[in-house]
Amino acid sequence: MSAAFPLPRLPEWCWSGELPGVLELAAARPGPHVAIFALVHGNEPAGAAALLQLCELGIRPARGRLTLCFANPQAYAAYDPSRPAQARFLDEDLNRLWDDNLLDRPAASRERARARQLRSLVRQVDFLLDLHSMQVPGEPLLLCHPTAKAVAFALRLGIPATVVSDPGHESGRRLIDYSAFADPERPGIALLLEAGCHRQRRTVETALAAVLRFLDVCGILDPADAARFAPRPWGREPRLVRVEERVTVRRGPFRLVEPAASLRIVPRAGTTIAFDGGRAVRTPFDDCVLLLPAPSAPPGHTALRLGRLARPVAALTRPGAEPGSASAARR
Repeated sequence: MSAAFPLPRLPEWCWSGELPGVLELAAARPGPHVAIFALVHGNEPAGAAALLQLCELGIRPARGRLTLCFANPQAYAAYDPSRPAQARFLDEDLNRLWDDNLLDRPAASRERARARQLRSLVRQVDFLLDLHSMQVPGEPLLLCHPTAKAVAFALRLGIPATVVSDPGHESGRRLIDYSAFADPERPGIALLLEAGCHRQRRTVETALAAVLRFLDVCGILDPADAARFAPRPWGREPRLVRVEERVTVRRGPFRLVEPAASLRIVPRAGTTIAFDGGRAVRTPFDDCVLLLPAPSAPPGHTALRLGRLARPVAALTRPGAEPGSASAARR
């Protein structure tokens, strides 16, 4: 396990201005609008640390616009290392609110008010990367809505190598499910990075590498910055896991039979993997991939996703360099 990183101190612009927590950097040349979000959950500081490191690198878009967003700084301000889960949100989960039917109602919570505040920004974005981290140690994952455009884009990134096509949660829509992002007929792509365990230094390193790769593939980096900072895809062959079922806690408490581990493959259907109160949870098919276990999930929330490895992956990605990326021009 890698060492813990110091908790980041948020900049002053997180607390002031017309849209607190949002920094916009525009280039003179036209191009796509790219946004990187962190702190959608206040108990996940690795993404914030990665964004601050990005700022320290002095990277600016060579074309288009780059927006950096600390989505819920008020929840992060309540972060207590002895009780980190308490800072996930203030009133309700900001990553279950991205539905216009919900947001058009009067704000019933601080998170709903914040989502309404950010909504016009999100509607303008062409490419969005939402930085998260996990309760338990595990391999980094890129989550996307199950549209062909999102799956193909995520697989082309290659950082991290594992992509999870996931329709979302019963309890509400994520940021990556909002509006055009989930519409196969409209432009707009959003991905969610699970960079690793919450407080591990390696998680920050993974998040920063993924952000730099994302900016390069979106085509907004200056070639010199891309050559200096943007990493190549990790050497592993990309793999895609399609979520087939989600396990939502009905009664609780939720308890895994074996220690929590994401991407564990259970060979046989019918294997008991967890208990929801007294109800056994069993694998519905052979070679079932267990994804993103959340052992402390309360009733009504997702405790586990169950997926299948998709084969072959090569047919889902376009061969050759990514159009528009500065690193493509180098090769």
